[in-house]
Amino acid sequence: MRVLITSGALGQVGGMQAYVRDLAAWLLAHGHTPVVYGPRHGRTAAQLGRLTVPVTDDLATLGAAPDIIHGNSAVETMTALLHFPSAPAVFVCHGWRVDGPGVPHFPRVLQYVAVDDTVADRVLYKEGVAPEKLSVLLNAVDTERFPPRATPLPAKPKRALVFGNAAHAAGHAAIIEDVCRRSGIEVDVVGEFAGTAVDAPEQILGRYDLVFAKAKCALEAMAAGAAVVLCEGTGIGGMVTTANVERLRRLNFGIRALQTPLTTETASDAVAAYDAADAARVAALIRERASADVLHEQLLALYERVVDDFARAPRPSHEDESRAAAKFLRDFVESTRPSESNLNLVAQATHRILRAPLVGRTLTRVARWVVERGKDGGDL
Repeated sequence: MRVLITSGALGQVGGMQAYVRDLAAWLLAHGHTPVVYGPRHGRTAAQLGRLTVPVTDDLATLGAAPDIIHGNSAVETMTALLHFPSAPAVFVCHGWRVDGPGVPHFPRVLQYVAVDDTVADRVLYKEGVAPEKLSVLLNAVDTERFPPRATPLPAKPKRALVFGNAAHAAGHAAIIEDVCRRSGIEVDVVGEFAGTAVDAPEQILGRYDLVFAKAKCALEAMAAGAAVVLCEGTGIGGMVTTANVERLRRLNFGIRALQTPLTTETASDAVAAYDAADAARVAALIRERASADVLHEQLLALYERVVDDFARAPRPSHEDESRAAAKFLRDFVESTRPSESNLNLVAQATHRILRAPLVGRTLTRVARWVVERGKDGGDL
């Protein structure tokens, strides 16, 4: 089967990009033909290239139409639908918070997938998708790529990792570092914002006893055998245990599980809940029940059903598709247009900064220099 997988930016490796990479690799290994389409190529595109998965930012380079479009990003999915007018689609929704348009409402998108129960609520109650068109296929981890740690966890954690693209010293990592160091735990930070992102986290996760992460990063750390505390910039979800792992997995270890404010006290409580034996049992459960092989088999079965349903159903009219595309374009413009209140906040903040005695004078001189260089046609 030829599967066109759409994605957001293929630069840094985030949750969506890892999902796309793992799916494409699995399809290729199982005799299918995946192609990935997305903008702004970088580390993710390079990883796909090393796997020999074709990657493009221009659909005109594709000489053969796909049998199905697997959409992950609304704009790129709509672009693919309009470029290939005979292909049906499945669209996967990855998060509660969305920049830009949510899901593409289009006649040839026959099924929608949510990666957890939180996202399913968004799709049903904010996006208006009918229940019979929605499946919940829980996020998963490549258990072959992320092997279990070579040695058992120590009775007390010695090394901790703050793991995730948003982790950096000016954010939640500072609180975690302080708490861990008070307990004699060495801490590292790995992520895009910290400038320490790695292409192969499976090679380092086994070195850490305690990992602070959320969503896909948390899944990977659990599969590797670490004790995991759910954590992001503003919220903490506590230690993942055998008592809560099933419930938290249905939330993708994400936003709905991170409602407790992150403070020194809440982080300390989470570290104090470390239990090496229980963490090992969590790792075994994740490896047994959250394998990416199961997810990918479910997706392939969904593709086959959608292709079959599309072949037997009447084709959507050109008028219906044009109207759906027009509405998507209107919604896209509205969702990306800065609001008046946001513009006012920016203007007020800029005004206050420029009125500051030292900073304001410096920024004003810089701005004038930039403007004058622009007038002269000079290089900036």
